[in-house]
Amino acid sequence: MDTIFLRQFLRCGITATLVLSTFLVVYGSGQSSPLARDIWYPVEVDVWDPPFNTELKRRKSKYVALEKASRQWRLCVSIPHLKDPYWGAVNFGLIDEAKRLGVGLRLVEAGGYDHLANQRKQIVDCMSSGADALLVSSISADGVNDLVEKYVGMGKPVIDMINGMSSTKMSAKAGVNFFDPGFAIGSYIRKLEINPGKTVKVAWFPGPDGATWVAQGDTGFRAALKDSSIEITVSAKGDTGRATQGSLIRKALDAHPDLDVIAGTTVTAEAAIEILRRRGLDKKVRVFAYYYGPGVHRGIRRGNVIAAPTDLQAVQARMSVDLAVRVLENKPFLKHVGPRVIVVDSNNIRKFDATTSLPPRGFRPIFSVNNW
Repeated sequence: MDTIFLRQFLRCGITATLVLSTFLVVYGSGQSSPLARDIWYPVEVDVWDPPFNTELKRRKSKYVALEKASRQWRLCVSIPHLKDPYWGAVNFGLIDEAKRLGVGLRLVEAGGYDHLANQRKQIVDCMSSGADALLVSSISADGVNDLVEKYVGMGKPVIDMINGMSSTKMSAKAGVNFFDPGFAIGSYIRKLEINPGKTVKVAWFPGPDGATWVAQGDTGFRAALKDSSIEITVSAKGDTGRATQGSLIRKALDAHPDLDVIAGTTVTAEAAIEILRRRGLDKKVRVFAYYYGPGVHRGIRRGNVIAAPTDLQAVQARMSVDLAVRVLENKPFLKHVGPRVIVVDSNNIRKFDATTSLPPRGFRPIFSVNNW
């Protein structure tokens, strides 16, 4: 563990015995257990130094969460939507961590990446109802910057959660730079040596236009494939709804029937499995995602998806809640932190701790907890 960070925790009344006891982490091979909230930390993280730098300057550390909040703070959380199963894991992580810490949490979802106006209105309404802090996954890089500055100026902490934004006025940030998962899956594809001696044709669907994480992921993926025999034959951006991604895939296959690889969002991968099967191409075209969800998890187990990195989105959600409470209670906190990316494939999926990236089986969206 980072020595300075540990000393800060010890000064705040956390005993060495308690810190050491958190290292007894249980790893499971299936989906999340309802007991995941008791064992999620410590977790390996990257700490951006300086915070919010775009050069990926960072150091390794371990993240240890608070045991309990000092009072029942009220947190407002805004996410783009719940159409993508990725956000189901985020929803679970948020709610579960709020329960563990004993704080109130209210979640609003905008309905999609084309609903920035709705996200802004939801944030204003939620914060006006008596929230102490805001956690936000912005639809676009610049879309809520003014609101961030407004609430920070009012003394209400704002946590930039997962998606990223161009503002640096937030109180803290919990998020992986999506360059990393984009680069990770691109590197994985490159090492497979598909069709040795021939050009490998890839259809690449990084997600909705204008989102910070999409731009980062696209940059990372292309950087990994640079100077290789892998060609991005077609690329298209679009909302991460099933209908949109399915339409993009069908158009790509119609125009380029000789594709070797389809790579993109979790929804892209899920839609591709079905479309390729219907077209009799499931044995020819290999499918990859560049982030994680239940459909991708099943796909890897069944051999329909080759591999996918995870940014441990449930952990990012938990960190965001913990960071908000730390800022509210004037306790030591990391200004910019994110879990380390892991690539999951058939070789390691049974050892992979799925509680970091998936909600429990049967989980349904929950929008408030602890009577708020």
